[in-house]
Amino acid sequence: MEMITNKEIATTIIAQIKHGDKWFLPAIGATNFTALPESKEYAGGVMFKCNGIKHKSFVKIQLKWIDTYVISFIKKNGDLIKLVEDVYCDELIRILDYIEGK
Repeated sequence: MEMITNKEIATTIIAQIKHGDKWFLPAIGATNFTALPESKEYAGGVMFKCNGIKHKSFVKIQLKWIDTYVISFIKKNGDLIKLVEDVYCDELIRILDYIEGK
C-alpha cells in the first residue's frame, strides 16, 4: 500500500474546494498554504491565511482518519473563533462561506 504524503492531502483538499467553486479561494484572498502533518487524530490537512469579509485570519482544514474534515477558523493571535466537525468534501464551500459572512 502506497503512503500518501502530507502535501498530497493538502493538494487534494484544495482541489476539492476548487471543484466546488474554482474562484472561491481567490475570492477570499487565500494565501500562504501550508500542508499539516499527520497526527493521532488526523491524516493531515491544510492551513491558509484568508482575507474575507467576515473572517480575516487563518483557516485550518484537517482530514480525520474516518474521512471527514474538521474546519477551524482561527484569529491571528491563535484563538479559535469557530470549529466545525464532521464535514464532508461536498460541504467544504458551504462551511467555508463563513469567511464571507454567509
